[in-house]
Amino acid sequence: MSGSATSGAPESTTYLELSQDGGGAHKFYEVTVAGRLVTVRYGRIGADGQTQSTTFATAEKARAAAAKKVGEKVHKGYAPAIPGQRAPRPVTRRQVTSAPSTARSVAPVLWRFRTGSSAFGIHVDADHCWVGNQAGDVYTLDHDGGVLARFSLPDGVKCLVADDFWIYAGCDDGRVYDLSSKLPFAAYDIAADVDIFWLDIHEGLLNVSDREGRLTVIDHEDEHQWARRSGGEHAWMVRADDRAVYHGHSRGVTAYAPDGGGELWHTATRGGVLFGWQEDEAVYAGTAHRAVQRLAKATGAVEATYACDSAVYSCATSPGGRFVFAGDAASSVYCFDRDGTRLWKLGTGGGSALSMQYHDERLYLVTTDGSLVCVDASDAAVSAAEQGTVPVARDVKLAAAVPTYAPDSAAAAVTTVAHAPAGAVVVECVQEGGRLRVHVVSEGYDSSWRVQFPRAMREPGARYAVAALHAAAGGFYRVRGEIQRLL
Repeated sequence: MSGSATSGAPESTTYLELSQDGGGAHKFYEVTVAGRLVTVRYGRIGADGQTQSTTFATAEKARAAAAKKVGEKVHKGYAPAIPGQRAPRPVTRRQVTSAPSTARSVAPVLWRFRTGSSAFGIHVDADHCWVGNQAGDVYTLDHDGGVLARFSLPDGVKCLVADDFWIYAGCDDGRVYDLSSKLPFAAYDIAADVDIFWLDIHEGLLNVSDREGRLTVIDHEDEHQWARRSGGEHAWMVRADDRAVYHGHSRGVTAYAPDGGGELWHTATRGGVLFGWQEDEAVYAGTAHRAVQRLAKATGAVEATYACDSAVYSCATSPGGRFVFAGDAASSVYCFDRDGTRLWKLGTGGGSALSMQYHDERLYLVTTDGSLVCVDASDAAVSAAEQGTVPVARDVKLAAAVPTYAPDSAAAAVTTVAHAPAGAVVVECVQEGGRLRVHVVSEGYDSSWRVQFPRAMREPGARYAVAALHAAAGGFYRVRGEIQRLL
């Protein structure tokens, strides 16, 4: 009779940390052996982290497996540490107030999905709506409010951003998770001293704005490129395109050359910037002094001002900037024409809009009460609402069977197979200049291009089969779909 997994042997624990000055890593790894049971706990320094336990046939095999795990981490730069001595990553959650709306009418809300926690993250495309909240939950829904899936991330979601058809969630743990496949993985790690406020990704370049008014740019291989400190603090806006990175902070908007070559222009706004939006030729800054201002991307000149009645928490436009929408601190949502004439103001019916996006005559809001709200923004629906006729908003319920996906450790997240499945693309990890790079092996691809690949999965000489690779404009490949390790 073998007895329990923990009987007959003293418990031993090894605690390691990896915290790199100026780098992205700020995490711990703890291995506990108790008899035949090995428990691994890992995550962001200062957080509880995630736990996995494995029972082995004998205590000797358990100790050997634990020693191997510790050795692998030490090889990657982890070192013994004492829990609690190193400060956790600074995290600032946006402090907002939400007063009742002063609008005489309520917006024509078609449906509302309550996520259970205050939400900032939103993205809407032709097929799906995405919402991310401070509990670390990201939900995908169809345009009629049907809940399709849930991603359970380790920490609160700061924002959701899209780069082509890749969807990313920036979280309080300093990681940016790729949600484009069923299994989310950390595509970027942000330096531990950066208190993240907002993110944007353009052609694989991650742009990070933070509490101190800094702008940090990280490339597709998760390596620091350049950083600038703007004249203000509390940088709640960052947007990027081919010509510049637009950084909004307490003293206005500053545009920088995309290669870090220097400041292109700076424009003082009417109050500190609390949110940003962009179209092809203009950026829009929602400000604390009750306005949205449209700035020309080429020069920074203020082209129009959209006056609201309270601090602006969010803004968006219809395609080409024909209509401009704003959400304020008093639970109201506004619509203006391009030149700044207010067309309507309506109550949201449930909290202030912290983020918003327009799509196909609908305005999608995420609010202080944690709801994703779909508003009918067609002319007919708004006119009816102004006369007091609104549809009965449908409360979307979360089905018990909705699939849930969560990131896992690199070892657990990857299935090992003997041969690449038919149609898969093979990539390989190689050492280049002291760093592990990933290149494509399969024919039909440029083998000199690098592959954006999770850093935690990289091991010298390892080969992986990926479902698909897509060429990015920056001269690299992105992974799409399942990743499998090859024997």
